[in-house]
Amino acid sequence: MTHKAKASMWWTFAITSAALFMVTLDNLVVTTAIPVIRRDLHAGLSGLEWTVNAYTLVFAVLLLTGAALGDRFGRRLMFSIGIGIFTLASAGAALAPSIAALDVARALQGLGGAIVLPLTLTILSAGVPAERRGVFLGAWGGISGLAVAFGPLVGGAVVNGISWHWIFWLNVPLGLVLVPLALLRLDETKGPFGRVDLPGLGLVSAGLFGIVWGLVRGNSVGWATPEIAGALAAGFVLVAAFVAWELRAPHPMLPMRFFRNRTFALANVGSMLMSFGMFGSVFLLAQFFQTVQGYSPLGSGLRILPWTAMPMIVAPIAGALSDRISPSRIIGTGLALQAIGLAWIAAVSTPTTPYVDLVAPFALSGIGMGLFFAPIANLILSTVRGEEEGQASGANNAVRELGGVFGVAVLASVFSHYGGYTSGTAFVDGLTPAVWVGAVVVALGSLSLFAIRRRPKRDVLELEPSFEAA
Repeated sequence: MTHKAKASMWWTFAITSAALFMVTLDNLVVTTAIPVIRRDLHAGLSGLEWTVNAYTLVFAVLLLTGAALGDRFGRRLMFSIGIGIFTLASAGAALAPSIAALDVARALQGLGGAIVLPLTLTILSAGVPAERRGVFLGAWGGISGLAVAFGPLVGGAVVNGISWHWIFWLNVPLGLVLVPLALLRLDETKGPFGRVDLPGLGLVSAGLFGIVWGLVRGNSVGWATPEIAGALAAGFVLVAAFVAWELRAPHPMLPMRFFRNRTFALANVGSMLMSFGMFGSVFLLAQFFQTVQGYSPLGSGLRILPWTAMPMIVAPIAGALSDRISPSRIIGTGLALQAIGLAWIAAVSTPTTPYVDLVAPFALSGIGMGLFFAPIANLILSTVRGEEEGQASGANNAVRELGGVFGVAVLASVFSHYGGYTSGTAFVDGLTPAVWVGAVVVALGSLSLFAIRRRPKRDVLELEPSFEAA
């Protein structure tokens, strides 16, 4: 490899990693700020859920569109535009005068993030030698894990030292640096898919919004009310219509034939269930330390660190191992460890639980999360052809983000059904069954990964047996 090629490779890794860190950080950066935001903006549980879900829902729904726009108009161009949108929306979130304005700004952040995230993987995969893909994807997973780890910690430190507004202002200087660097240092590439599937985008966006709306508002409005029943029914019907459309669309945003591949389908099931349990549990546990045990936002972020810091240590190792060991076994083991950790947390949590009793299950869950991030990218990309990597990575990231949306919505519903914010005891009464649900869901995700057959490494989609052939 020439000196110029090496320099280009490292610039590509640095720029995509910085963008990945910025976007992923905002998945969890608000978690330790939620109790402060709740008091400052006089928000209820539903408004707080949308602070997380407005970002992750738009993020998830538009990830496939972000990949398609990159294929159509140029990945470097759309990557730069996505960073610009994300940066402006971050400034809007920092200036938000109400919970509604904050939720709108978070949705716009999700739009920018949806364009950026799948393109980080596509641009990086195209910019490194094939024989070193596992190592670089391992590092990519480590950066993602680092952002997950730093989310609650950065949020807590900034809220404690300045104010919650600055958790969003931090994105602005980074975004202003990344846009010109991307335009100057990244190579422009396009994909083979030249059209954006607008009908598919409209159907899946409306359908998923209806489902999440029903899940978030069900407890407060009533599950049998016309609003909730209608929203859920319409959402499921529209998602079914999206699947039907994608089966016949000439240029689908998500080719349904991907899911005939056993590995692709089961890996995505595991991804959704992992995010369900992790995001839903973190949403509540970050509040537990402040609301019940009286710690500061920074103190809360530090206490979650044994869980969220583990991925930055484990993910690079797991990525390198995924070139030698079946990635599905690595991921399945990781999800099993995370499920055990969550069940352990649920079993020992009381209003007066000593922190030392939570360190081991937090660390165990974190190790499990670290075993997930990098191998899942390698596993997903191994099931499709090179020109389909953008769609495949977009699909996996979308599924993972949707899992987070559903996890926050469902576990918050379980929490509010069994408990509430009226006292420490009431909070734990809701927290315990919610985290148990998260543990069971992640355990099911582990089983889905172990259901993938062991096989020699193969290159193309058509060599993988379909469900019909299984």
